[in-house]
Amino acid sequence: MSPVLLFCILLAYFALLLGVAWATSRNATNDSFYIGNKSSNWMLVAFGMVGTTLSGATFISVPGAVGRDGFGYGQILIGYIFGYIAVVYILLPLYYRLKLTSIYSYLDMRLGRRAYQSGAGFFILSRLLGATARLYLVVNILQVIILDSLGVPFWLTTLVILGMILIYTYQGGVKTIVWTDTLQTTCMLIGLVACVGFLLSQLDMTVGQSLAQMDARGLSRIFTSSPDSPNFWLKQVVAGMFIVVTMTGLDQEMMQKTISVKTLGDSQKNLLTLTLVLTIVLSLFLFLGGLLHLYAPLVGVSASGDQLFPAIVTGHLPPAVQVIFLIAVVSALFPSADGAITALTSTTCIDLLGLQRRADLSEAAQVRMRKAIHLAYAGLFLLLVLVFKAVDSPSMIGVILKLAAYTYGPLLGLFAFGILTSRSLNDRLVPVVTIGAPVLCALLEFNQAHLFATYRFGLEMLIFNSIFVFAGLWTISTPQQTSAVVNPT
Repeated sequence: MSPVLLFCILLAYFALLLGVAWATSRNATNDSFYIGNKSSNWMLVAFGMVGTTLSGATFISVPGAVGRDGFGYGQILIGYIFGYIAVVYILLPLYYRLKLTSIYSYLDMRLGRRAYQSGAGFFILSRLLGATARLYLVVNILQVIILDSLGVPFWLTTLVILGMILIYTYQGGVKTIVWTDTLQTTCMLIGLVACVGFLLSQLDMTVGQSLAQMDARGLSRIFTSSPDSPNFWLKQVVAGMFIVVTMTGLDQEMMQKTISVKTLGDSQKNLLTLTLVLTIVLSLFLFLGGLLHLYAPLVGVSASGDQLFPAIVTGHLPPAVQVIFLIAVVSALFPSADGAITALTSTTCIDLLGLQRRADLSEAAQVRMRKAIHLAYAGLFLLLVLVFKAVDSPSMIGVILKLAAYTYGPLLGLFAFGILTSRSLNDRLVPVVTIGAPVLCALLEFNQAHLFATYRFGLEMLIFNSIFVFAGLWTISTPQQTSAVVNPT
């Protein structure tokens, strides 16, 4: 299909997003931006969060990784289910009981101001890196499919896309994102189902026949039995559980939408529904990956990893499927980027600058500062996307999970210490512990061949990181009366 026509379709999709943003952001206030006025419909939030959770990295990288790991991502998926259950029944009751706008306020109440700022700081770092890695992946695909042939440079593509995201999140924040995410998730899932259906028809196979072919070629293997492997099943399941606890339950972006639901019960239904839908959708992505690897040899496609899906779509699928793929990929891009910029703005305004605690600032002044910070984060996104372009990793899903292990570990350690102990911290030393733990993890990973023979770290590095933080916090703490502790029960 003509790149010009694809570009026009892309512009029409952007116009639709802007229409939704305009309709939902009228009369928006700071409360609308931060928590959607606590009036979001739980079903809309649950459905929209599917797109935020999956992102463009899942859409491209999970199918591409099947050639290397088979259905091994299923091990992580099993862990995800346990992780969501923990978030639903441990963390959500805590957040609602304390009536939090920022979830990191809990750290201030329980552990002190430095712990609070450390938690918010690590969220900002992790979300900046993770969201920009996802954004880079999809922008790069748009560049290859459409914009290179039109002579548009990569930096300009990124700048325009970030401008679009700014326009529709600038005023409404969470109130707008709940609706735009629902639209984007719908488009993404339509694209996923359409691609699966078309590939099955091209292969002239039923679902059962295709699974048998995948099994014969070793593409459908799920479990890795070697304890030394980074993909050992127990490591992956446990890591998957803690990835959800940290990247959903301790993530302001994800919880900002979840706690915008009016009641705890509806919020819990939101996450339980999300768990069910994600399990089905991620299984379908793995199945799509198997189909792509069955189809590629038949049409002479030698691409692998993140390049496989785009190569097949652009070179061997009909124009209608190319359009569906394009809209689906863009739809996978926006929920992760728009929510990240909004959540980063909220965390900076509430947790680092304390705008809501400042009686000297009017509502109008707070709005002006919030918008300036929102704009500054868009500039940071542009810079980091260009950095990822220079790095150009062949599998961004691996990069994203690795970043999560290093940056979410301190958050997990802080929350675990607050919830599981009744000790009081030497608040001044908290930053030393939270920064020192990831550095120790990096040293261990760099020297793992010398220290651990054949053992190799995988996603369990997240758990080790949080354990180091927990142990460090214990050493700088003293016993405290239980009555003074803020607990979830």
